[in-house]
Amino acid sequence: MTCAIYFHPEAYTTAGPKLMGRNAAGESFLRGYLAHSRSSTFWAQVERPEHAQAFAAAVKAAGRSEPVQSVDKNTLAALSQPGTVYYPAPGLGPQAWQRAAFGHEQWSLCGITHTTASSKVMDAIAELLTTPVQPWDAVICTSTAVKDNVQRILQAQKDFLVQRLGITRLTLPQLPVIPLGIHTQDFVYNEPQKAEARRNLGADGNTLVVLFMGRLSFHAKAHPLAMYQALEAAAQTLPAGQKVVLVECGWHANEYIAKAYADAAGQACPSVRIVNLDGRKPEDRQTAWAGADVFCSLSDNIQETFGIVPIEAMAAGLPVVVSDWDGYKDTVRDGVDGFRIPTLMPAAGLADDLALRHALEIDTYDMYCGHTCMLIAVDVQATAAAFSRLFAAPELRRQMGEAGRQRAQALYDWSAIIPQYEALWAQLADIRAQQAGLSLKLPYPWPARMDPFAAFAQYPTHTLNTNTRLALVDASKAHAQQRLQQIQGLAMVNFTQQVAPGSGEIDKLLTALAGGERLAGELVQGLPPERRLYVLRSLAWLVKMDILKVVS
Repeated sequence: MTCAIYFHPEAYTTAGPKLMGRNAAGESFLRGYLAHSRSSTFWAQVERPEHAQAFAAAVKAAGRSEPVQSVDKNTLAALSQPGTVYYPAPGLGPQAWQRAAFGHEQWSLCGITHTTASSKVMDAIAELLTTPVQPWDAVICTSTAVKDNVQRILQAQKDFLVQRLGITRLTLPQLPVIPLGIHTQDFVYNEPQKAEARRNLGADGNTLVVLFMGRLSFHAKAHPLAMYQALEAAAQTLPAGQKVVLVECGWHANEYIAKAYADAAGQACPSVRIVNLDGRKPEDRQTAWAGADVFCSLSDNIQETFGIVPIEAMAAGLPVVVSDWDGYKDTVRDGVDGFRIPTLMPAAGLADDLALRHALEIDTYDMYCGHTCMLIAVDVQATAAAFSRLFAAPELRRQMGEAGRQRAQALYDWSAIIPQYEALWAQLADIRAQQAGLSLKLPYPWPARMDPFAAFAQYPTHTLNTNTRLALVDASKAHAQQRLQQIQGLAMVNFTQQVAPGSGEIDKLLTALAGGERLAGELVQGLPPERRLYVLRSLAWLVKMDILKVVS
């Protein structure tokens, strides 16, 4: 099924100045889409010409020879040809309003969740109920946990609309659960690569290497204290001569955060050697993945929705120790691919103050995430027990690592995910075909962007219409043309060529009026049908220039 990718280069690269999870997901998706899509033409919706060029270059670099088409704001109607627009965010409202100008049934919209905790995204989700999103649209939820979060926001918004407006009918997009994908082959390492990685880490045969991969942010990703405490407890149970190394492969946003990590590790796990690698460097990521024995990610943050690193670890053949949290609940099978560690969060109703502080911008988004994560606990004793079991049993590590590898290849490789996207887009097209004719046609489908002559209809003395009688101001056509030519040379006039009639059209109008006054409808009757309404309104432009006058 063909789809137009809403393409802004920044959303599909990890080479930008600020690397976030959505950038990594976008870059991986585009690579997967271009590798596995069955599309016969690659479409992109772009804001700028250079973005279209960048998309075409990406298609070519991926080895695809199919035609590439781009659509911008001047050609939006062409989106009816691919039939679906993939927008890499959950907020489809603005795109739905733009589509309204061409007809809701002209194409489908498909968004996707990333973080849903920010005020901007929560507002965008709530607005799905008050924007012209249709049943043939979809917001892909990357986990069952985030789908529940989206549904809770929508329910709260519905409750408000029922109380406020007494609404009885809602139109919702589809909310399918489709996980993010990875390129599993990127995480396959041979024995020489593994041996070299361990040498680089200074890890001998008696060293157990635990890996954390990702942005090192205690307030916005995964608070590391539980991991540190559990590793220290597990390290104390090791036989003499064995030791633990923790590789933190990521990046700190600033020196304050880097020092906070160092101080916490020094206090909580003094027996564990910490190795810091830069997760933005491919060579450091390879060293981390190839050299590790166990992967750990104890996510405890509401800004996470899926969490891609556990499936990357599974693709690398590593057993995983992860929190029982968000998307990890879907991806990691407890006791099979590794261990999911229980988490604890206060009951609903105990954080209204935090929500209000965030809403009123007393707290920044980062502080909002930080406050909530400090009230979400990961079971340290259960984490330590999981580490101890894996440290003590090489065969268990191998079995869990192999089970995870097979699961990652079967379920989370882009070769398995892209067909699910394309099947969804085909399903949306079917729904659109079945239901499109049932939608009510409104005179102003985008109420806040009405025709200005309708919105401000009370302002003028008279309204130009087909029954308006017009005449030349001048005694002759020649004099009118001469004056108009002079007027059109003025900068304050020629800046609006978009609303002025063409020179040939002007000539026809003046010729007709040289024979006497005429109705506006008569003046445009002889023009091509597609130009009649355009020229009808431009008669007001000629009146403004004092070339024509209204005859009472």
